[in-house]
Amino acid sequence: MVAALELYLDPDATRRIRALWDALEAEGVQSMRSLLERRHRPHVSLAVAPRFNPEQVAESLRGTVVAAPLRLDFQHAGQFVGRVLWLGPAPTAELLTHQRMVSDRLTAAGIPLTEHYRPGRWVPHCTLSMRVPNVLMAAAVRRCLEVLPLAATVVGAALTDHARGIAHPLP
Repeated sequence: MVAALELYLDPDATRRIRALWDALEAEGVQSMRSLLERRHRPHVSLAVAPRFNPEQVAESLRGTVVAAPLRLDFQHAGQFVGRVLWLGPAPTAELLTHQRMVSDRLTAAGIPLTEHYRPGRWVPHCTLSMRVPNVLMAAAVRRCLEVLPLAATVVGAALTDHARGIAHPLP
């Protein structure tokens, strides 16, 4: 399990992604709804590490608004190796700058981030499923395309480490 700095979406976007999770489940694809005893929440992760120390993260981000009211325009569906399915917002300069600032502050504090979440490598995304069966990928992507485009606004943020039961809201 990993720890993450998660950006949460406005209620309408959250509702629409949860409805997409339901549609994927109806297709036979295990969605993020089924994981973590239904505690998972639609989000975009700014930073991921094997483990976070909440006090160290809070200190490194002091004075920073992690939950900046960013506008996210989800315009495409994507897949990572391992059959991870996701929706991706357009990588605007504002979003990329915000992620770089958070990443730089964590790195300066000695917090080692997962390689794929470092600036220049980070792909902004909202994970929908962790392992889509190959035979169901076309149907899953079709379901994703039915909800796009999807506009969202960031309304909250938290430091999470589900393996350790951590979910600390961030400013």
